[in-house]
Amino acid sequence: MTEANKTPAGDINWKRYWELVDSARSIVLTSHVRPDGDSLGSQTAMAMALKARRKQVMMINADPVPPTLTFLDPRGEIRALGQLTGEEKKFLDQADLLVALDTSSKAQLGAMYDYFAGGPARKAVIDHHVQRYDFQAELFADSDAPATGTIVFDALRAGGMELTGPIAFALFTAIATDTGWFRFSSVTDRTFETAAALIRAGIRPDDLYRTVYEHESLGRIRLIGRALAKTEPFFDGRLMLTSILQSDFAEAGAHPSESEDIVNETLKIAGTKMALILIEQKNGDFKVSFRSRCSVDCSRLAASFGGGGHASAAGATLKFSYEETKKRLLDSSRKALEACGE
Repeated sequence: MTEANKTPAGDINWKRYWELVDSARSIVLTSHVRPDGDSLGSQTAMAMALKARRKQVMMINADPVPPTLTFLDPRGEIRALGQLTGEEKKFLDQADLLVALDTSSKAQLGAMYDYFAGGPARKAVIDHHVQRYDFQAELFADSDAPATGTIVFDALRAGGMELTGPIAFALFTAIATDTGWFRFSSVTDRTFETAAALIRAGIRPDDLYRTVYEHESLGRIRLIGRALAKTEPFFDGRLMLTSILQSDFAEAGAHPSESEDIVNETLKIAGTKMALILIEQKNGDFKVSFRSRCSVDCSRLAASFGGGGHASAAGATLKFSYEETKKRLLDSSRKALEACGE
């Protein structure tokens, strides 16, 4: 991947990004598989800004918007790759610029990676993850940023774009959800300054919180209960591990997307330093989420299994049986905890 566009002062070279935008007529914005609040909020905010710049824009992801986040896309403008009409497919094939937000990993792009692997369109990435940059694109990234939403905020400000109410809503959702409502260690004074600017644009944090966190389905509540009931302690309670199987989704009446962030519930247990959750996929693979509130770097641990993410939160997909997946994860976690003295 092309080196990050940085000025000598270390800031992202947004002049270069807007040069790419202004030289393009049609632009496709995409993000990672299993989209979350940060990816979708960043996508929709950037799409609104580009349309205000009189660009033809489409948002296309490998996976559809999960039911819990449709409030970010009330008109259904974010399209799933497998559901495109002929005209939409033609737009994707002929786009001048492809921009991936909230990921710089080809595995995380899913089926959308094929469009980054070839074709005449220019490619760009806006991201905040610490991971392998394993496809060719111009990189506009800051791994110290708490959310891609904060990077998009900087991009729009650098491009002279108006911070409208809908854009502010999308960005506040992106930042708030990816920082655990501003409680993660990645949050800085600058994060709150960004949030303040979004509030001045008309955001009501209390309303947004209710929209995001207080409209849970009965299925998700039941799924949380099943995961907590199966939580196991390891290494004198320093690590908590739980799982959600396909049978759990069926018996709880929950959608797969409703497993998001359930692993964080286990970090509430006193003495816990790390947490893991194994989520069985329909094909039998296990999507694993890693969480840490110690010096263990989850991004490095996940990378050892082909994944990536942040120091305190990361993910990977393992193609083994449940018992083999669990064994490999516990072996690696034990070594990581021992290496950092935790």
